[in-house]
Amino acid sequence: MGVALVVAMVLWSLGGGSVAAQSAPGVSIQVTPGDEPGRLAAALEILLVLTVLSLAPSILVLMTSFTRIVVVLSFVRNALATNQTPPTQLLIGLALFLTFFVMAPTWQAVYVDGIQPYLAGEVSFQEAVERGKGPLRDFMYRFTREEDLALLLEASGAPEPSDRESLPFYVLVPAFALSELKSAFQMGFVLFLPFLVIDMVVASTLMSMGMFMLPPVMISLPFKLLLFVLVDGWGLIVRSLIASYT
Repeated sequence: MGVALVVAMVLWSLGGGSVAAQSAPGVSIQVTPGDEPGRLAAALEILLVLTVLSLAPSILVLMTSFTRIVVVLSFVRNALATNQTPPTQLLIGLALFLTFFVMAPTWQAVYVDGIQPYLAGEVSFQEAVERGKGPLRDFMYRFTREEDLALLLEASGAPEPSDRESLPFYVLVPAFALSELKSAFQMGFVLFLPFLVIDMVVASTLMSMGMFMLPPVMISLPFKLLLFVLVDGWGLIVRSLIASYT
C-alpha cells in the first residue's frame, strides 16, 4: 500500500495540476461490418478465435481421440506399478502427439471444407461452420456406440434423428466421450492381465518360501519391466491405439 501511494504521489508531481484539468479519456469500441457479404468483421473474428482458444482444452479432451489414449497410457503405468514413472507430463505429451497423428486427416478435412473456403471469401461464416462440423461429426459418430447414443437421446428428450447430420452436437459429444471411456477401460483390462499373473506368481512364491515381510511388488516389478521390454510394450500399445481408429 505504501509503495502504491509513493508511486501515485510521484506521478501527480510530474503531471502537475494539468492532469486534473483534463477530461477523463473514454474508450470507444466500434465494430465495422466485413468487406464481403457473409463475412464477419475483423473484431468479431478475433473474438471468435479467442473464444475457440479458451475452449480448446475441452474440445481436445471430449471431441478427439485424446481421452482414450491418455486413459490407456495411465492404465499402463498403473499396471506396471512404477508410481510416477513415466511422469504425468510425459504421458500427456505423448497422448497429445498421438492425438495429433490420429486426428490429422479429420482436421485436414475441416480446414479444406470449412476454413479454407471461408478465408478465400467463397462461403459465408454460417456455411463454413456447417461444412467444418461435417468431418468432426463423422469421426465422432463412427466411434460412438449405439447404446450410448440411445442413452443420451433418451436423457435429453430429443427426437430420434433421421440421419447423422440431424444429430445434435450436445448429444453426440457426451455419447462419444462415454464410448471412448468404455473402450479405454476395455483396453486397460487386457493390459492388466499379464501383469496380474506376474503379481500372483510372485506373491504365491514368496508365501511358499515363508517370506511374508517382503513386499511382492518389489520382486515383481523387475519381471514386469523385463516382460514389457521383451515384447516391445510401448510399440504394441501405440500400434494398438492407432489401429483402433482405422
